[in-house]
Amino acid sequence: MNAQALEQKTFIPADDHEQLAPVLSFLTAHERRGAAADPGYALVGIDEHDRIELPENVHQALKQVVAALLAGKAVTVAPHSTTLTSQQAADLLGVSRPTVKRLIEKNELAAERVGTRHRLRLDDVLAYRDARRRRQYDALAATTVDIDSEDDPATVQEQLRAVRRLVAERRNTKG
Repeated sequence: MNAQALEQKTFIPADDHEQLAPVLSFLTAHERRGAAADPGYALVGIDEHDRIELPENVHQALKQVVAALLAGKAVTVAPHSTTLTSQQAADLLGVSRPTVKRLIEKNELAAERVGTRHRLRLDDVLAYRDARRRRQYDALAATTVDIDSEDDPATVQEQLRAVRRLVAERRNTKG
C-alpha cells in the first residue's frame, strides 16, 4: 500500500457542484432502492474488465465525503490505528485530554503505558463511550416527569423539585 494513503489529508470543496451533485444523487437514489435490489458499487477503469467492487463501508464513506464537499465543507480523511493516543481518545469521546488521563487514573478507561505515554485500544474507548451514553440515557429516563395540562401546578412543581434533588444526590455521590 502507498505510504501516502496512510497519511491524513484534507480535501477542500471546489467549485465543482455540477460534477458532485450527480454523484450524490446517484449514491442516494441507489441507496433508496436497496430494499428492492441489492446494489453493488464498483470502481471502473479504462478497460471494460478493469473493475473492482467496493465494500459497503467504502460506499458510505464516499457518500459522506461527497455530501460534505457539496455542502461546501472541507473533509479530512485520517486513518486511525487500533491503538489511540490519549488525544485521539479525547477527540473520539468529545472530552479533553486531561479528562482522558483522569479516566485512566481512575481505571474507568483501560490504557497501556508505553514509555511516558498512554496507548488506548480503540475497542476499549468505543466500549467506554457506549457505556457512558447508556448511563446518560438512563439518567435522563430517571429524571423524566409526566406533566398533564390539567395537573395542579403545585403538584408539578413538587415533582420537579424531587427530580432536581435526585440529580443533585447523584452528582454529589460521584464527586
